[in-house]
Amino acid sequence: MSKQELLLLDCGVSPFCGRVKIALAEKGVEYESKEENVLGGKSELLLSSNPVYKKVPVLLHNGKPLCESSIIVQYIDEAWPSPPLLPTSPYERAQARFWGDFIEKKVFDGGSKIWKSKGEEIEVAKKDFIETLKQLEGTLGDKDFFGGENFGFVDILLIPLTTWFYSYEKFGDFKVEEECPKFSTWVKRCKQRENVVKALPEPEMVYEVVLMLRKMHGVE
Repeated sequence: MSKQELLLLDCGVSPFCGRVKIALAEKGVEYESKEENVLGGKSELLLSSNPVYKKVPVLLHNGKPLCESSIIVQYIDEAWPSPPLLPTSPYERAQARFWGDFIEKKVFDGGSKIWKSKGEEIEVAKKDFIETLKQLEGTLGDKDFFGGENFGFVDILLIPLTTWFYSYEKFGDFKVEEECPKFSTWVKRCKQRENVVKALPEPEMVYEVVLMLRKMHGVE
């Protein structure tokens, strides 16, 4: 496959773009990437490719746009079946999608409430966020990855979000490693994978973006 057939509309600090980059890397698929200025001027290509949400990531496959990161990851898994990201068992696939949906609804928005809040609201947001991580830690159990021995769909959806945890910790005054040690071990295990490391930004870079976002939201 030539690079010209796949174009990712990307943003370096976006964990949702990170999902797509990891999935493509796991499949060994080459692609081109176009960085979008999501806080400044979004390109006409982005606006026309995702007219509903006007957000990254967008993956253009032979000119056809695909939107929403979890949907794109599932598309990648179907378009390039080997190695599989989802389990072969229908029940296990359903379970993976359940936890993927849980992650979509809980993790990023829950963490964002920490840096968007002030005073006592921060404590409430922090408590809810830690509870979410403990639920994930419970389903992870003693497994290496959420699907068992193999890095897969749920791991790909979740690990990019952890690049924002440093910011949540700074504004919430807590440490994920102290609250959820097994979860933290999973994070470290995932970050030993070259495909993960290459796809994700440094947490300090994300923190600088969060500082800017706080000013934009009038939190400062």
